[in-house]
Amino acid sequence: MAAGGAERRPRYFTAREVAEAGRSRLSSLGRVYELGDVTPPPLLDAVGTDVSHRFDPESGDPLPRVEPCTGQTSSRYPVGTSGSSQPHTPRSDGAPPWDVVWWRDSRLHVGHLTAAPCLLRFCNTLTGQNHVIEVCREELVEAALRRAQGWNEQLERYTVCYGGVPLCLHLTLEQNGIPDSTSELRSLRLDPKDFIPTVLLYFNDNASNTREAPQ
Repeated sequence: MAAGGAERRPRYFTAREVAEAGRSRLSSLGRVYELGDVTPPPLLDAVGTDVSHRFDPESGDPLPRVEPCTGQTSSRYPVGTSGSSQPHTPRSDGAPPWDVVWWRDSRLHVGHLTAAPCLLRFCNTLTGQNHVIEVCREELVEAALRRAQGWNEQLERYTVCYGGVPLCLHLTLEQNGIPDSTSELRSLRLDPKDFIPTVLLYFNDNASNTREAPQ
């Protein structure tokens, strides 16, 4: 599959992917962080979840809390990437400040949490096989197709179409004309899982094995 500039775009994650990453990944205010070995103990209960409700959307910093023992205001989360937590009482040992707060550390920011997850069905017109995956509408079709684990070899040998038109891999689902009717369906009290857009795979039986992009 052609790169089409996909590598230069931000990576998107679904909430499921954040949750299934184990004890290393979390999201906040639309950003996804890979904490890895630097995960401070107070954050261990939060990994795999979205903690946006504990952050100020304007400043991007954690909402403050008052320590019940001292009455002092402190951060809800540790501020250092080294795993050290903010002290609850003043320090007199001249300890230097932490380097970078983890939610502003570009080394830990690995992508964005999708605001528009959706289901996409693949149908192999040659074999009749069907496969449903969850994708992010903000990402390019090429990135979405990579989520079809076990189907990657087929995708290389097939032309992928929607509505009879080959998909342009360097465009998004919306730009390829694949609608997002989730909100409308829910307003009608219909289950979006019963109306999943279907992408058809046509086997390339010619020697060139090429795809034509929509004009």
